[in-house]
Amino acid sequence: MNVLTYKNYEGSAELDMDRMTCRGKILFIEDLVTYEAESPSELQAEFEAAVDDYIETCRQLNREPKKPLKGLFNVRVPPDLHKQLHIRSMLDQCTLNETVVKASQAWVSNKVVQNHQDK
Repeated sequence: MNVLTYKNYEGSAELDMDRMTCRGKILFIEDLVTYEAESPSELQAEFEAAVDDYIETCRQLNREPKKPLKGLFNVRVPPDLHKQLHIRSMLDQCTLNETVVKASQAWVSNKVVQNHQDK
């Protein structure tokens, strides 16, 4: 799946072979906002129009548009890893949250390949 971006929103870009169209939806918000185009070259414009329409509709309804991702989520880890993260936080003299953020940034920026079959 490809990702479109506009005004701090992301949207999917998918090909619907059954209907011979390109389609997508705004990602990471609770509201469902979709868009469609006849060709990939038109999909970005339809996505941008959908974002603008979403923001305007929210304004008309007198409510804030949903923000894409709040930066808050729960993660379950094995107890031993939890302990190792706490120890690392103590050694680095920072919070557990800061340690997890640093580890996540390292994972994403290095694009580490993980064999998901390994347990």
